[in-house]
Amino acid sequence: TGKPPHKIADMGVTRTFQIMRPYYSLPAYKNLVIPLFSPRAKRTGGWRGGGRLGNRQTIAIDILEDIGFERDSYIPFKKTSTLPTGYLKRLELARCLALKPEIIICDEVFSGLSMSEIASMVPLIERLQDDGITIIMIEHRLRELFQVANRVMVLNFGEKLIEGNPSEVMADKKVKEAYFGSEEVEEVMTYA
Repeated sequence: TGKPPHKIADMGVTRTFQIMRPYYSLPAYKNLVIPLFSPRAKRTGGWRGGGRLGNRQTIAIDILEDIGFERDSYIPFKKTSTLPTGYLKRLELARCLALKPEIIICDEVFSGLSMSEIASMVPLIERLQDDGITIIMIEHRLRELFQVANRVMVLNFGEKLIEGNPSEVMADKKVKEAYFGSEEVEEVMTYA
């Protein structure tokens, strides 16, 4: 778009990073207090807000609780650099949610997560979609992607191969050849 990231975020489009970029020296909740000072958060009232922003620390902790941090634990107050990858990935999403976005672009949201962390991330993404947020995912974990995706676009060296629902994409000959080198990938797709 040619616009700087803060202008894009102000329009309601936020993003997560494959390699997380929180403020590691701050407690987790303070990573959310910062975006709550943005013009968009002030206009929208922040995540699930409907008006004026109240106590930003309380709102930040509410967002963290909403995405899976335990409210009564010490984790929201823990220095971000000490958090495991699963919490860091959720923190990336929480920072987006602080702006009450219309669209979140997730870059490899499942990467680096254990199977149990992935299992808890899938329903979170589904819930965000149910809340009316459009989620655009760049993802290589196909099984998990196909669980949450309504539409899938497959690129090969920057060229669009197909766009469709997950079952159409999984059945496409060009996709199988480009990504697996063969049409015989039923077993691979099961474990992808």
